This record gives sequence, C-alpha cells and structure tokens, in this order.
Amino acid sequence: MERRDFLKSATAATVAATIPSPAPTAQSNTPIKRPESPDMIYREIGTTGERVSAIGMGGYHLGKQPEASQSIQLIHTGIDRGITFMDNCWDYNDGISEVRMGQALRNGYREKVFLMTKMDGRTAVEYNKQLEQSLGRLQTDMIDLVQFHEVIRMEDPDRIFAPGGAIEAAIAARQAGKLRYIGFTGHKDPAVHLRMLETAQKHNFHFDTVQMPINVMDAHFRSFTAQVMPVALKQGIGVLAMKTFGDHYILTSNTVQPIEALHYGLTLPVSVIITGIDNTQVLDQAFEAARTFKPLDQAQMNSMLARTATAATDGKFELFKTTAHFDGTAANPKWLG
Repeated sequence: MERRDFLKSATAATVAATIPSPAPTAQSNTPIKRPESPDMIYREIGTTGERVSAIGMGGYHLGKQPEASQSIQLIHTGIDRGITFMDNCWDYNDGISEVRMGQALRNGYREKVFLMTKMDGRTAVEYNKQLEQSLGRLQTDMIDLVQFHEVIRMEDPDRIFAPGGAIEAAIAARQAGKLRYIGFTGHKDPAVHLRMLETAQKHNFHFDTVQMPINVMDAHFRSFTAQVMPVALKQGIGVLAMKTFGDHYILTSNTVQPIEALHYGLTLPVSVIITGIDNTQVLDQAFEAARTFKPLDQAQMNSMLARTATAATDGKFELFKTTAHFDGTAANPKWLG
C-alpha cells in the first residue's frame, strides 16, 4: 500500500472509532435551520430551502496550517462569527483537511453548519469507499451535500451516469441518510459542465448544486458565468462560486482588490462564494466584504470588467482553466476508479 493510501486508511479508521452523536437528522428535502449572525449575509441554496452563509470556508486551505489546533481554531472562529457553509473534499491534503474539520465540528459545532465534501470516484465502488472514509474523518453520520469532484473531462458525465457509475452510489447513499443533497464541481471548461447537466436531464436526475469558477476574469475567457450559470438557475440548481481570486493569481494581475472581487461575486445570483481562508487576516477580510457589501450597479460591474479584460483574454491568470496545475485527479487517475 502506498504511503498516501495508508495514511488515508489509517486516519479514517482512527477517527471512525470516536464518532460522536450524529448531526441533526432530517429527510433530504427538509431544510435545517441554523443560527445566523448580523455580521454575515445568508442566502438559499437553489430550490433546497437551505439557508447558508453567502461566504463559505474553503476546505483545502483549512488543512495547510502547521498545527491541527490552528485549523480548528480558525474554523471555530469562522462559525462563531456567522459562517455556516463548510467546504471540503476527500482528497484535500491527503485527507487532513477532512480530519481537522471533523475535529473542529465536535461539541455542538456540527449542528451549526451546512457541511459539504466531494468525491473523486467515478464508479459506485470507488465512490462508496471514499464516502465511508469521508464520513469517518468528518466524524458524522450524515453529510449535507456531497459533490462529484473535478468534472473536467468530456467523458466524466458518461462515467458517472454509466451502469455501475458513481451516481448510483450517491443516490443510494442519499436514500440511506448518509447524505442529503447531490451536486458536482469542475473548473476547466463550461462545455463540460453543460454536458454534465444535459446528461443528468437525459437520466431524469436533478442536481441540487453546481460549483464553478466565478470571478472578474471569467467573463472574458471560457465563461462559466455566461454559459453555465443561466442554465443552472433556470433548473433551480444552487450555484456555488469558487476561484474568486484564482488561488491568488487574479490578485497578482493588479487589476482588482480582494474586497471588490468578493463584491463582484456576491452581486451575481450565487448561493455561496467558497473562498480559501487560511489565517485570521483573510477571515477578517471575508467578513469585511460581507459587512460593506452593496450590490454593484451595472456601471460598476462594467468598469470592473473593463479593467480586467486585457489581463483575462488568454486565461493566464486563470491557471485552473489553462493548465493541469489544479487537476488533482489528472495527477492521480486511480482516485477516479
């Protein structure tokens, strides 16, 4: 067994033995009410009826602190101040992101949040294996939203919806009460997202959420905002925005500041902006964006888009679209099954 797999298996086995009482039980179509703070904006996720913070904590960055206690404290501070949407993924930081989030959600914190994670598996067998590991790491019997991760290839929808594909496992897990909602993510090309939505319709399946890059440069290059968002909204699918800063590359273009980039995303009809928060300064920045937010008018939006147009034309600041730098499943095809 490779070291990466051994660590994941060992971690899952360890935390599964200490799972506390389960999170609030509810049917998949029954929204759960969570505490809200005047310091945060809250929105509904598509047509689910679930109200969550309009800014969510990105799970990848919550596994990067040197000590677990630092990650846990950051999560606690975010929740205490009003963030209720937690993002994660089975493969983030070799599973450490889920482990630390699971530790942070003990002692009543699980009940305060809408918990999301993602699976790489394209087959039912691989999906089930990863889901059980995630449940163990996150120390919960039920995950609010599980999304198919990195739908970045034109064949991904075919694999997921094929006989024995991951969609069968996801539906069965929902029926078993292990998860409540189903969505998918991707960052490569809007054509892949549209094909995923078309494939779902052909199989009479309705996604609850779709996660995609939405930022000040996306409008100019392979635009998810222009091509995918209208389709998702028409179908009542909650739009989860990511890559607001393009990791950090969009900010290095010196065409936009962090707060106005967040305001741009919040002005659009998204349910949540999932952003990487790896320290208290970035957490403060997110709350400052929420505190000062007023929807941008068309002139302000146009001005920001004009400012970023030249830098955005060839996608050089949206590396997740133009390179394999962010494609974890491309570097690890065995995760797909």
